[in-house]
Amino acid sequence: MTSQAPAQLSSGLGLLTVLRQILVSAAPQEGCALLLGKRLDDGWELDWIWPCCNVWPVPGERCRRFAIDPREQLLAQKWGRPRGLEVLGAAHSHPCSPAVPSSTDRYLTLQPALMLILGRDQDQDQDQELVAWWLPEPPAQPQRLPWKMES
Repeated sequence: MTSQAPAQLSSGLGLLTVLRQILVSAAPQEGCALLLGKRLDDGWELDWIWPCCNVWPVPGERCRRFAIDPREQLLAQKWGRPRGLEVLGAAHSHPCSPAVPSSTDRYLTLQPALMLILGRDQDQDQDQELVAWWLPEPPAQPQRLPWKMES
């Protein structure tokens, strides 16, 4: 993983629809997935979503914690290489909180890292948009990344 944040992320709307469905379908637990794509000169392009099971070791805590099985990451890397894709980061949902990296997200993520979060607006009782974050090495704060959506 590079230590430089991408200038922007780009992805197709269909890909984001698939990602949203994967994350929402895990409710009330946190859903999770790996993001595969390419690093380009003008940003990172997301091309494939690799759905993952939340394997957090305490099932009762999966509504506010997630873990991706390292074997899933290895399989995704192995599948992506011959297709010119690499694991660029991870996505997960916050079924009960906003789409902002929590202190736990930041503590448990090997940084720097790309993280997409689907949060929940408790006042409106509805899912929020997916938000892309760059988590730099501490003590720097997470930065929200710009998106370029393509139809």
